[in-house]
Amino acid sequence: MVNVLGTLFVCGLVIVSATEPKEQDVLQDYQRLMGLRSLGVEFAEHFRNESLTDLDLFNSRIPSQEDLLCLADMAQFMQALTGGQLWALKMIDAWGSIPSGLLYGNSFHLGNFDECVKISKQITQAHTIRGKYCFLIVPIGTTNQLTALGSTSLRIGSCFPASCSAAHMDTFVGQLMQQLFNSSSTSIKFSETSCQTNESIPWDGMTIFTVVLLGLMGSGVALCTLYDYFCSKDKSEGLPTVVKIFSARASSRAIFRVVDSKSNPNVISCLHGIRCVSLIWVIFSHEYVYSLISPNINTFKMVSWAVQPFSSFIVHGFFSVDSFFFIGGLLVAMVALRSMDKSKGKLNVPLMYLHRFIRIIPILAVAILVYIKLMPVISGGPIFKGGFHGKAACEKGWFWTLLFIQNYATTNICLDHSWYLAVDMQLYLISPLLLIALYKWGKKAAAGIAVLVLLVSSCLFATMMVNNYSMLIKNGMKGNAGQKLYLATHTHAAPWLIGFLFGYFLHLNRGKKFQLSQIAVWSGWVLSLAMVFTSIFALYPAAQWSAPPLSTLEESFYYTLTRVAWPLALCWIVFACMQGYGGLADSFLSSPLWQPLSRLSYSVYIWHLFIQEVNSRNVRTNTYFSNYNLMLNFWCDFGFTLLMSYVLYIIIEAPLAGFDSLLVPRAKTVVQTSAAIEPKEALVDVHQKQLNAIETRKQEEPEVTEVNAPSVDTAQL
Repeated sequence: MVNVLGTLFVCGLVIVSATEPKEQDVLQDYQRLMGLRSLGVEFAEHFRNESLTDLDLFNSRIPSQEDLLCLADMAQFMQALTGGQLWALKMIDAWGSIPSGLLYGNSFHLGNFDECVKISKQITQAHTIRGKYCFLIVPIGTTNQLTALGSTSLRIGSCFPASCSAAHMDTFVGQLMQQLFNSSSTSIKFSETSCQTNESIPWDGMTIFTVVLLGLMGSGVALCTLYDYFCSKDKSEGLPTVVKIFSARASSRAIFRVVDSKSNPNVISCLHGIRCVSLIWVIFSHEYVYSLISPNINTFKMVSWAVQPFSSFIVHGFFSVDSFFFIGGLLVAMVALRSMDKSKGKLNVPLMYLHRFIRIIPILAVAILVYIKLMPVISGGPIFKGGFHGKAACEKGWFWTLLFIQNYATTNICLDHSWYLAVDMQLYLISPLLLIALYKWGKKAAAGIAVLVLLVSSCLFATMMVNNYSMLIKNGMKGNAGQKLYLATHTHAAPWLIGFLFGYFLHLNRGKKFQLSQIAVWSGWVLSLAMVFTSIFALYPAAQWSAPPLSTLEESFYYTLTRVAWPLALCWIVFACMQGYGGLADSFLSSPLWQPLSRLSYSVYIWHLFIQEVNSRNVRTNTYFSNYNLMLNFWCDFGFTLLMSYVLYIIIEAPLAGFDSLLVPRAKTVVQTSAAIEPKEALVDVHQKQLNAIETRKQEEPEVTEVNAPSVDTAQL
């Protein structure tokens, strides 16, 4: 399994570029493949004229019960085919053929999956012949010619009786190759791992548990919502606490509540926009990742796409994740320091950790169950055999994910995007040390943290130099940089620490108005935008396939410096928007329209890959790779993701947040926060105007005070 979706994307592009047709090698393999174009018809003609004695299935060995059953069903199939019976004709009709567009990167012909698996012919009362769909793997070259036609093999849909295994069919197809090419030496094989029938697989215990858990939670929410709607005269009083926690009516008010940021000077409204834009950037980039596992008819177009300017936004989409780390560090510092000021330096570290675990672990655990157990239940298709692509990794190493050490403990991560939660949790665990140091020693501690930023940046630089890592597509992420470098905590520590220091700066200067000259403002914006676009496009010239490769030193400098430049650019953007120098950027990022998505951002982050994988692997026909098509797919997937995220937020996340708020009694108003973070980085809960009115809290405060990337609250401090 590919651990990181970004690594999959880069490696896929490298493979595509390496397999682009070489004119001088094409002719021989191409002519051989054209002889197989009507493979299903050849198969039908071959078996229509064969007798049972011609089917040398046993190879001088004693036949097993499976052998005899397959042979009997093949005899029925041949008889029905000769007689022109519909079910036998459908079995041949469902076959694919050698795909057209081989020289354009088309290596799939899916045939007709549903026509095949829906075949059911009752022979006797005790026996029925059913269709079985498998991929026929056709190599398209040898040695140096392997790359001539694109992929190393073609995948062609085939259909035959379900009683026959892939090994049985390998024998039959060998006979067919002997007839067509007068050679029994062939490497054409059926893939047993791809075979599917319409026989339903009984649910195992964990699948039943997952359905029951979601059903109970959903039923509880439905009942409490009905009670709230029909029995509540006042929306904030007179309801039992449990009803307020589970009511979808109350939770929906909290999600869709739009607050005027001008009503509270402590709100950092632009964080909503930064969070949401970064989240959309992440999801859009993952759309391109999943395009690599789609049966594209124009795979080679990715080679030219990868060197277009627009592709830089996708290839360097990891900066969106650094935005989340920046926001997480900023909010941890601001929320905790404000709270420590009120409590005279006291910091309840165990309670900090407890809140964070309650907000993250249950949702993550449910996500693991839903991904591996429910994905096969709700979807299927010719390339969907086995369900979720990370199923094996989840079954073997799900506990690494819940311990938040999967970025170091395993090479096969259960949920690909959960590496972010691990890095963020590890940084959060050390935050009390930094907070206590800042409170006690102030600017001296801040200087020490600045030195720490330099140290982790130096560590990143040294890691790349010593291991000769490369992050360029055309170098194939040399040295397995995607796994060993990108997932490492120290790689992303600098953005988080810079956000942390900036949060300390804002804490010290809260309520202060900075008077800047026009030259200073313009200089700040020019420098900020220069760092943003340099980070995204600096490698564009070197990324060209014909460009000379960058040295390890050059790449190390780029990768290290951009980890600092990106959060510094965000510092200015946030500062300018807060101080009234944001202009159009502030109007856009601080728009109240971002607030509902901002509150759902953690759920959207957790569930978007579920929707994308289901839709990308549920196809029955070939797809076409283009920016336009992927944008259409993105908006479709994004819409379904929002719907799924909203439903699961209502039945899982909102109740957890409600119970979390009951853990600590509050006699006084506590800090409100909600900026741009995921319900994963929470330090303290949010402002609560009425101690026992959870619904009112949901409506008048930013739901939770988690500090991190994809988040759930508003942004009050």
